[in-house]
Amino acid sequence: MSFNVLTAEIKHETNTFSIRQTGLPQYRSHYLLEGPAAIAARGDHHTELAGFLESARTYGWTLNHVLSAAAGPGGYVTTEAFEALTEPLISAASKGGYDGILLSLHGAMVTDDHPDGEGEILRRLREVVGPDLPIAVTLDPHANVTAGMCERAQIVLSYNTYPHVDMRETAIKAAEILQRTMAGEIAPETLMVRRPMLEEVNGGRTDTGPMIARHALARDFEAQDDVFAVSINAGFASADIAEVGPTVLVTCQGDPGPKLEFINQIADDIWDRRDEVLNAYLSGTEAASEAANWPSGKGPLIIADYADNPGAGAYGDATSLLAALLAANVTEAAFGPLIDSQAAGILGNTELGETISISIGGRAEPRFGGGPLHVTGQLRWKGAGRVVGDGPMLDGLVRDFGPTAVLRVGGIDILIVSQPHQMLDLQQFRTFGIDPLRYRVVALKSMQHFRAAFEPIAGRVIVCDSGALCTVRYDLLPYQNVPRPIHGLGTTS
Repeated sequence: MSFNVLTAEIKHETNTFSIRQTGLPQYRSHYLLEGPAAIAARGDHHTELAGFLESARTYGWTLNHVLSAAAGPGGYVTTEAFEALTEPLISAASKGGYDGILLSLHGAMVTDDHPDGEGEILRRLREVVGPDLPIAVTLDPHANVTAGMCERAQIVLSYNTYPHVDMRETAIKAAEILQRTMAGEIAPETLMVRRPMLEEVNGGRTDTGPMIARHALARDFEAQDDVFAVSINAGFASADIAEVGPTVLVTCQGDPGPKLEFINQIADDIWDRRDEVLNAYLSGTEAASEAANWPSGKGPLIIADYADNPGAGAYGDATSLLAALLAANVTEAAFGPLIDSQAAGILGNTELGETISISIGGRAEPRFGGGPLHVTGQLRWKGAGRVVGDGPMLDGLVRDFGPTAVLRVGGIDILIVSQPHQMLDLQQFRTFGIDPLRYRVVALKSMQHFRAAFEPIAGRVIVCDSGALCTVRYDLLPYQNVPRPIHGLGTTS
């Protein structure tokens, strides 16, 4: 029997501390595509949509994909944007005729009106399709999963990797569970447990550390006939909401007791190891000292500024690390992206090769990561910032930095861009004449995703907390809505 399935991708990771709201322009600059255009752009790449389409071919579904929409992480999603994004999905669902719904969400969307954006999407769907129609949802493991999400969708599962290299595979797994549900073979529900923490202490890293063993246990547990998926979510600490923090989910059927016992064991391990930090966060000055002494010929020293990661909603314009590198006279170095549309515009009107004095960065909130930095440098590249990735995460996908320039200051080539994206693909440097393999030091703005492409070429990787908006020093941030006591704010031991 062939089933009719409704699909959509609607994503945002909301940093509620950002002063920059996320509206339709931010979605359009990332991607906001109606069904056919979304399929053409994203349907055969490292995306959940590609997994949906592959599954439709496998099971003979008639699939209606209404839209794919995502904005880069940032501040609250505006009411206008949220209504515009949800309307096509709810309108299509209200017409009926579907056997199931399959959604790619993020799990950490906060809007002007709804602290649980995904929960609100699912609430609206249930209003028009009723309580029984199977709904399957894929999430990013940095989701702040809520009770509402799990109550309104029978099937909820997250990627198992960070960096996220299994997005397509996760979609295929969700589709398989949905297929069995629509066929009447199974009757799943999703159970959840949470611990009072802002996030898993290492942000859910799966390349090393305790998450490897946790996922191994989860895969073993999934071998049971009535267990369909176990998801381990690190949470997203940059959201000041009540339902924040790490969760463990199981999509299953039958007696819930053994399933809850198992996911509580995983959650207890997250809690018990809450102080086992894998990263040693250096200050900008400490990172610059390492860079100044890093030898040539050993592969580049990669310095990742976790705190100024645009991929978690930071502004990407912090200057404290760059200032420290310049003060330490670091040479043979690249730095980027520094997000500053004003400086990129000025440089776009400058002749190539010209020497210019200019203020760069630090414009959004100078108290987070440093204010504008006045430099004198030579313009090495300028133009459009369109990038086609070729690494594990962006292979074949397009990212657009907007107007872009490369300014050489001292011994550092600084990539200055207009649109916020974290650095996670070598082509985000190479497109603009910066080949990371030719540099002794490469400083970039990213938390963990950079590792997929940059760790294989690195002589060494170090991480920095520049004091920008995504600092791990959570006591510097004005939390008001998270429940207390909670680990991470010095209130739970």
